[in-house]
Amino acid sequence: MLDYAALAALSAVIREGSFERAARALHVTPSAISQRIRLLEERVGCALVIRDQPCRATETGRRLCQHVDQVQLLEQDLQGSLPALALAALGASRATVPVAVNADSLATWLAPAIAAFAAGHPVLLQVAVDDQDHTAEWLRSGAVLAAVSAMARPASGCNSRPLGAMRYLAAASPAFLQRYFAHGVGAASLALAPSLVFNAKDELQSRWVRRLCHRHVELPRHALPSPHAFVTAALAGMGWGLHPQALIQAHLDTGALVELLPGTPLEIPLHWHTARAASGLLDGLSAAVLAAARTGLLPP
Repeated sequence: MLDYAALAALSAVIREGSFERAARALHVTPSAISQRIRLLEERVGCALVIRDQPCRATETGRRLCQHVDQVQLLEQDLQGSLPALALAALGASRATVPVAVNADSLATWLAPAIAAFAAGHPVLLQVAVDDQDHTAEWLRSGAVLAAVSAMARPASGCNSRPLGAMRYLAAASPAFLQRYFAHGVGAASLALAPSLVFNAKDELQSRWVRRLCHRHVELPRHALPSPHAFVTAALAGMGWGLHPQALIQAHLDTGALVELLPGTPLEIPLHWHTARAASGLLDGLSAAVLAAARTGLLPP
């Protein structure tokens, strides 16, 4: 039988990033947290925490944290159906629901939906941001219970449902277009024109260029880990990039931004992955996300 006080300590250390902050969150001493983690590691026979800045979970630690999150969700479901338990749990901590999403979804259609859900339910959302091609790895590792991903195939023990497609447009300022693409958009001009990427994992610009040029082109890159910073940078003439159409449509309408090649959108299908846990709260979050996708994305 697992010690759930020790599991709560493990979850707090990973969530808060240190033993000291976990102790404050659980209203115990750091030595109590250390003792609980040590006893739990002895029980399972392996390390659970990588003692770094911040602290990180080992693979087994992530699995146990996911188990704690699922248990919390089940307890919330019980409190909703058993009034005596709900009364006894007044003031208790809310269930934590870790989710991994891509930044462009969070900046456009997703944030209002999950914010409204969290405002009306006894949950604490922990949202992690990563590239849409990599968010499913968070779910596969046990770090989160749900993810927005470009991958269609679910991991073992998970479900996957199509959300729709996000449309991206390659755009830049008129001055940037005149400076770098006055003689056309092709491999030679793209190899000279600075592009905008979210981070090293971001392959959208390269994917669009490969489809256009039918070969790989080495692109000069500015790294800006923010969709809104992408727009600001493009307006200032810093570079060109693939932007969610919803973020730049107003600028396209005014002419402040223009497409590099009109009629060449890149559409990325997205999927909603969830751990296969029987939880009313997780089902409710899924319903909110799917409803928002129906109005914020292209039909699947």
